Amino acid sequence: MSMRKLLLLLIFVLVGTAYVAFDLGQYLSLAGLKAQQSAIESYRLANPLLAVVIYCLIYVMVTALSLPGAALMTLAGGAIFGFWWGTLIVSFASSIGAALAFLASRFLLRDWVTARFGERLRAIDDGVQREGAFYLFTLRLVPVFPFFLVNLLLGLTAMKATTFYWVSQIGMLAGTAVYVNAGTQLGGIESLSGIVSPGLLFSFALLGVFPLVAKKIVAAVRSNQIYAKWPKPRRFDRNLIVIGGGSAGLVTAYIAAAVKAKVTLIEKHRLGGDCLNTGCVPSKALIRSAKFLSHQQRAEEFGMRRPASTDFSFAEVMERVQKVIKTIEPHDSVERYTALGVDVIEGTAKIVSPWQVDVTRHDGATERLSTRSIVIAAGARPFVPPIPGLEEVGYLTSDTVWALRELPRRLIVLGGGPIGTELTQAFARFGAQVTQVEMAARILIREDPEVSKLVTQRFRAEGIAVLTNHRAKQFVVNHGEKILIAEHAGSDVRIPFDAVLVAVGRVANLTGYGLEGIGVTVSRTVTTNPFLQTNYPNIYAAGDVAGPFQFTHTAAHQAWYATVNALFDPFKKFKADYSVIPWATFVEPEVARVGLNEQEAKEQGIAYEVSRYNIDDLDRAIADSEAHGFIKVLTVPGKDRILGVTIVGEHAGDLIAEYVLAMKHGIGLNKILGTIHIYPTLAEANQYVAGVWKKAHAPEQLLVWVGRFHAWRRGDAT
Repeated sequence: MSMRKLLLLLIFVLVGTAYVAFDLGQYLSLAGLKAQQSAIESYRLANPLLAVVIYCLIYVMVTALSLPGAALMTLAGGAIFGFWWGTLIVSFASSIGAALAFLASRFLLRDWVTARFGERLRAIDDGVQREGAFYLFTLRLVPVFPFFLVNLLLGLTAMKATTFYWVSQIGMLAGTAVYVNAGTQLGGIESLSGIVSPGLLFSFALLGVFPLVAKKIVAAVRSNQIYAKWPKPRRFDRNLIVIGGGSAGLVTAYIAAAVKAKVTLIEKHRLGGDCLNTGCVPSKALIRSAKFLSHQQRAEEFGMRRPASTDFSFAEVMERVQKVIKTIEPHDSVERYTALGVDVIEGTAKIVSPWQVDVTRHDGATERLSTRSIVIAAGARPFVPPIPGLEEVGYLTSDTVWALRELPRRLIVLGGGPIGTELTQAFARFGAQVTQVEMAARILIREDPEVSKLVTQRFRAEGIAVLTNHRAKQFVVNHGEKILIAEHAGSDVRIPFDAVLVAVGRVANLTGYGLEGIGVTVSRTVTTNPFLQTNYPNIYAAGDVAGPFQFTHTAAHQAWYATVNALFDPFKKFKADYSVIPWATFVEPEVARVGLNEQEAKEQGIAYEVSRYNIDDLDRAIADSEAHGFIKVLTVPGKDRILGVTIVGEHAGDLIAEYVLAMKHGIGLNKILGTIHIYPTLAEANQYVAGVWKKAHAPEQLLVWVGRFHAWRRGDAT
C-alpha cells in the first residue's frame, strides 16, 4: 500500500476514533440540534457568509467520511437557512461530500477489489458504463437506500467521477427538499422517522421508477426513428425468418418450430453450414484417420513388432471424409427440419426492410416474405490475407482443402491457430512434408506458453517444421517452383512448396443479403447488444457472424437467446451468457480449456492459485501409452472456486466437460474430490487435481492436534 493510501486511511481511522471517543454524535442528534438552534441562528445573523462556509465544511466532512448525521445536517440546513437557501446549500454540500467519499473508496479499495474480483468486476463495469447513470439516479431518488453505501460501492466501479457527481446532484434534490422543508419546522419534529411518511416513501418509490420509464421512452423514440422510413406491414407471413443454415440457424429454426412459431429458414448452399461440410466434421474425420497411422508408427510402444504399416490411398481417406459427412448429413437435412415444422427454402435471401425479405429459390422463383423478426446466422469464411503473389500460386483454405485427392508432397500451412494446427499435424501424419508458418512468437497463442511448447515439441518430433516469428511477405514462382518468402529476424527466408493452406482466421459474412441496404450496423461482425439485437431491435444475429466466439457450440448457445428474444420480446428477453465457454484444439496432445488461463489472469490482474496434476502419473494414461500432458486449474486464492481450467492430453476435450458443469453451477474442487470416478479412467485425473488443491489447503495446525489426539489414544506419553 502506498504512503498516500496509508495517510488517507489513517485520517479515516483518527476521525472515526475521535467521533466515538469524544461522543461527537451528540452534536449530530435531533435533541442536540434543537438545544443549539437559537445559538446557531444568532451566529448566522451575525456572520451570514462564515456560517455558510462552516456549515458546508461540516456537511462535506460528515458525508465524505460516511459518518452518521447527514440527515440531521440536512434538517439543520432548513432550520438555519430556510427552504430555498437551505436546499441550494445542502444540494451542493451533499453532492461534493458524496463525490469525495466516492473518490476515497476508489483510491483506497478499487485496486484491491480488482485484483480479487477482477472477472466479476469487469461485468459490473460494463453494466455501469452502459446504464450506470440510470441506476444511480434511481437509487438517489429512493431515500430508504443508504446513500453512504451508494457512494462507497460505486467508487469501486468504473463510473466516471463527473457522472457520479451530476447524477447525484440531480437525483438527491427531491429527498434534500423534503428534509430541508422539515428542518424549517424543526420544533415540531419528534423523530427522524416521522419526517418521511409511508405515502411519501411510496411517492419516492414511484420517482425511483422514473429513470427506467425514461429509458424505455428513449428506446422507443430511437426505435421509431430507425424504423421511420420503413412501412410496417399490418400483418406478417412469418413470426421469424432465419438467414443461414449453419449451427446457429438450425438451432434457431428448431427452437422456433418447437414453440409453434411459423419460421422460415433460408440457406443458399448446404444445410449444416461450415461445421458439417467444411469444418468440424470433415476435419475430425481426417484427424481420426491420421491418428490411426500415427499409432502404427508407435507400434513398439504397444508391444508390436516393427515394422507396422498400412497401405493407404490419400484419395480414399478423403472419400471416407465425404462418407462421414453424408452419414451425419441427415441430422441437418431439409427433410428433417421440414418434418419438425420448419419452412426450409434453398436459395438466397435479401433483407429489403426490417420486416421483409426477398427470396430467390435455386429454381429461379422469387417471393417477398414479411416477418415480425429476423435472425441473421450467415456464418463466416476463411480470411485470405493480401500477400503479394498468393493468388498467382494458388492456395487452399479450410473450405477448399476437402477437394484434394492427391497428397501434396510439400505443404505450407499459414497460421498457428486451432484450424492451422489441426490440419498441420493431420497432413504430416499422412506423409506430407509440412512447414507451419506463424508470425507470432508461438503457435496456439491464446493458450499458455507451456501448452504451445508441448504441442510444438510433439510437432517437431513428428517431423513438422514449426517456424514461428516468420511473417509471410511474398509468394513467387522461380523456374517453375513455388516459393514463399518470409521475414524472420530481419532477414528473408525462402521456403519452397507444392501447396499452401491459408488458415490465418475467419471473417464474418456481412455482405450479399441486404445489411448495407437497410443500414444494419456492422464492424468486423454484425454489431449486437447483450440481447443479440442489432440497431434494428427486431433483427438479431447469432453465431460466427455475430462473434465474439467462433465455435459451433457457442453458435448453438447464442441461437437459444436470439430465438427466445426474437419471439417473446417485449414480454421477456435474456442477455446472452458467455461466462463459461469451453473449447478444444484436436491435435496430439489434445488441448482443451474453459474460463481463464494463466496468461489471461495475469493480463487482467486477477489473483489466482494454480493446482496442477501431471497426467504421466495416471494409471489409465500409462496403460494406454498416453502418459503425457497435465491438468491445470486456476482457483480463487484460498478458495476452491474454479476460475479456469486447461487440460493437455488424451481426450482433453471430453475431460473438460466436468469443469464446464462445475463452473456453470458453482461447484468447487472440494465436491469434485468427493465425487466417485471410475477406476481406471482418464477422468480420475480430474479428481486427482482436486486432491492437489486439497493437500495445499490442508489445515496444518488442526492436523497437529489430531496427531496428538491419536498419540494419546495409543497411550504415548507425548
